[in-house]
Amino acid sequence: MLGTHDLPLFAATVFVLNATPGVDMALTIGATLRSGWRAGAAVVLGINLGCVFHTFAAAFGLAALLAASAQAFAVVKLAGAAYLLYVAWGMARAGLRPPVVAENTADVVPLTFRRGVWQGFLTNALNPKVALFYLALLPQFIDTDAPHKTGAFVFLGLWFVVQGGLFSLALVGLTAMARRLPTRPGIGRALNLGGAGLFTLLAAKLALTKP
Repeated sequence: MLGTHDLPLFAATVFVLNATPGVDMALTIGATLRSGWRAGAAVVLGINLGCVFHTFAAAFGLAALLAASAQAFAVVKLAGAAYLLYVAWGMARAGLRPPVVAENTADVVPLTFRRGVWQGFLTNALNPKVALFYLALLPQFIDTDAPHKTGAFVFLGLWFVVQGGLFSLALVGLTAMARRLPTRPGIGRALNLGGAGLFTLLAAKLALTKP
């Protein structure tokens, strides 16, 4: 009715994209390892809200603006890179704490549910590459003569959100089970420092991205 086509191929494409390591996956796994499955689920919720934002923004023209305006793309891109650096700085501070402090806190830096949601949302919403990705991928599965192109776009975007959310929650569950395995002192610090380095690299990559 909406004028979409090749939905099995779309579902397979979404699965491959979700299984490809990136900022969202790194944030989800890191939050779950450090603070448990609730924190991981909070990050997933925030990321999904960011994807909903990108779905409607792309459907109603914001993604087209980012694609057409180098200035607008640069502003959003630098804001996203700055936020990734902020996340990296917080993880680096946690990783550089004295060993005694880390051991007394079980090598875990608590992440509240609300903060996890905001962290996931801002990381996703401030990434202009996600907006351009929606603009590039979704129209390929919409008929040229579709009666409701905006509705079809929103439908595919929300499909992406639901399928991606289920994949991410499964990832949270697997990571939470791995978290219960015996660990050595200092593992939490290593995870924080490794995550800080990863997010610094991702911030640099995002800042250097061209529209």
